[in-house]
Amino acid sequence: MTQKLDLRSALLLTVPPLLWAGNAIVGRMVQGLVPPVTLNFLRWGLAFLILLPMAGWVLRRGSPLWGSWKRFALLGLLGVGCYNALQYLALKTTTPLNVTLVAGSIPVWMLVIGALFFDQRVTARQWLGAVLSIAGVVLVLSRGDMDVLRHLRLVPGDVYVLVATAAWGFYSWLLVRPGDPPEIRGDWAAFLMAQVLYGLGWSALFAGAELGSGNAHFEWGWPLAAALAYIAIFPAVVAYRCWGLGVQRVGPSVAGFFSNLAPLFTALLSTAFLGEPPRLYHAIAFVLIVGGIVVSSRR
Repeated sequence: MTQKLDLRSALLLTVPPLLWAGNAIVGRMVQGLVPPVTLNFLRWGLAFLILLPMAGWVLRRGSPLWGSWKRFALLGLLGVGCYNALQYLALKTTTPLNVTLVAGSIPVWMLVIGALFFDQRVTARQWLGAVLSIAGVVLVLSRGDMDVLRHLRLVPGDVYVLVATAAWGFYSWLLVRPGDPPEIRGDWAAFLMAQVLYGLGWSALFAGAELGSGNAHFEWGWPLAAALAYIAIFPAVVAYRCWGLGVQRVGPSVAGFFSNLAPLFTALLSTAFLGEPPRLYHAIAFVLIVGGIVVSSRR
């Protein structure tokens, strides 16, 4: 049951894009220190250990978790195994700002997925907003040169982010579907642990395939340890907690708007930490994406 957007809900939904912007920056900074998909596995392995003292009871025999394994295995695949692994993989060939700007199409995915798979009615105003947002994404993919569209070759990272945003759209809609065991649904740590448990299995499978390719390279040390600590605590546990609660309060369509704050935060952080100042086309794309969501979310 969703409710009207209030200050508390807005604050809850502002925290994740801020932390995910930092996640993109850190993910770019550790490129070369650890393979990207393995980084995702290590991140969620640490998150699992953080959650264990708070929600270890869901792992016991007889826990309601095991009766809902299909649902949590799907949530774990989309939100833990795929979304972040694809983002880290994308950062090998594109910038954090591009990653978060392309991810700004998440609200569009929310509308389309809601209409196609969850019986949500989409209005003409929402489709207009979707067109504006897609225009912003296309602007990023073309690197600000419309002539590029004639000979467009997508950077692999851009494609990975588009797939990741689709996965996140499904994940967010599934969060508000009924049917979770009340003991788990009522305990945020248990609800997240149930997803992380299966997501960690998917992540291990994907990381194993990456390591088996023979291209893995590690540079263990304090920089990597500090990066893992940040991405496990803040973009994982804290951000997922805030996002899940915010989506449950106001619904996926409204919550999706807040994901567009990530490019703004990322632009500021990129300038501060990576020396990658935003370009004019990034600003135009951001205006298009946010403008599209404002139009589509008006009643």
